Amino acid sequence: MNNLIFIKLGGSVITDKSKPQTPNYEVINRLSREISEARKESNLDLIIGHGSGSFGHISAKKYKTSEGFISKESKYGLCVVHNDAAKLNEIVVNSFLEIGEKAISLQPSSFCIARNSSITDVYLEPIKKFIEYGIMPVPYGDVSVDLEKGCCIISTEEILKTIALKLKPEKIIMVGKVDGVYTDDPMKNPSAKKIEEINKDNFSEIKNCLKGSDCVDVTGGMLHKIEQSVELAKMGIDVEIISGSEKGNLKNCLLGENTGTLIRW
Repeated sequence: MNNLIFIKLGGSVITDKSKPQTPNYEVINRLSREISEARKESNLDLIIGHGSGSFGHISAKKYKTSEGFISKESKYGLCVVHNDAAKLNEIVVNSFLEIGEKAISLQPSSFCIARNSSITDVYLEPIKKFIEYGIMPVPYGDVSVDLEKGCCIISTEEILKTIALKLKPEKIIMVGKVDGVYTDDPMKNPSAKKIEEINKDNFSEIKNCLKGSDCVDVTGGMLHKIEQSVELAKMGIDVEIISGSEKGNLKNCLLGENTGTLIRW
């Protein structure tokens, strides 16, 4: 695998999380073009994960899917949540196919098993082969069989972290609404300061500043995302959190420019 990089497209970027099942086609198509352009200019192997945004999160909250089989509606709800998440995945994959880029959907519920909401087993052979063939796998936040409570939600971060443990990517790029991690929400507090780098020397202090993401997010919000990123950084995998709202940002990051907050241990 050549220069393997994982990308996570945040649900808050590719959908309007305040409106049920509302994709942001303009952003999705632009980010797909940036990824395609970067691939043409460099020799990159990529896995593209994405969040569920206003697709999976809303139905997951309704059916309390993260809590497992807790009512007579839980099994039906599991199916609804999976179907909602898959709808967005189809849109993302189509955005690549429409520009001639090779991308293929991968349903995490078909290759992951969890226990108490943490992935315990994953089958990676198809992913390895797709990368070998020059095809970009596109997994996403999904439901999973949970051996303790019946079912759970597995976040894109958890999925990418599990795959990263095996495939050891060079870098993981997290694409969100803002250009990195801030001391406060920069959309609400204009005096919030951007944190250029998170490392073992400043993480404890920065952790106290982090708050959950806006709107409904059943996978834990910003603090969860940072903690997952720190775990990856401890394994020697750099993580960079960047903005997907600024044109060219993702392409530049893929080509080696630091455009957000770098998490490095």
